[in-house]
Amino acid sequence: MAGYRGRWARGTAWAAVLAAALTGCSGGNGNTPTSPASKAASALASAGARATAAISSLAAQATEAISSATAEAGRRLGEVKNGVEAKDDVQLGTPATAADGRTTVGITVKNTADSTKSFAVQVVFKDSGGKLIDTVVVTVSDVAAGKTGTATARSTHNLSGEVKTEVGSALRY
Repeated sequence: MAGYRGRWARGTAWAAVLAAALTGCSGGNGNTPTSPASKAASALASAGARATAAISSLAAQATEAISSATAEAGRRLGEVKNGVEAKDDVQLGTPATAADGRTTVGITVKNTADSTKSFAVQVVFKDSGGKLIDTVVVTVSDVAAGKTGTATARSTHNLSGEVKTEVGSALRY
């Protein structure tokens, strides 16, 4: 029986040493054990919190960019005096990504009036799900009667994924 107790005591001592080696200590006072799993969980939680904050920040910046672009488009269209709706006289090309990462799309307008006119064209950029991601207003100036004019719309910031475009509004003046 004495041999069993001795082996049990030595085994318990080794288990205590092993537990101390695996858990480590934190807080500097030696009384607060911290396991590697606990440290990993803490690091993961911290990384997750940083990632969540970064995503929230990017989402806020994207929302701000869209709001700003929408406000600017409204302001530009509001400056047009005596404009006539001309959405049917506007065609958009296929969106492309420029070397600087911005999305561009060609615009062609047809002046069906009997005198030289200019056009203010609002181009709306949407993601593949139809969500608004940007908008701009482009002016096509001095298009002769019965002729066409061209311009290129360029997104206000880099857009990712599949981008679709449509004419939001078009005024001939």
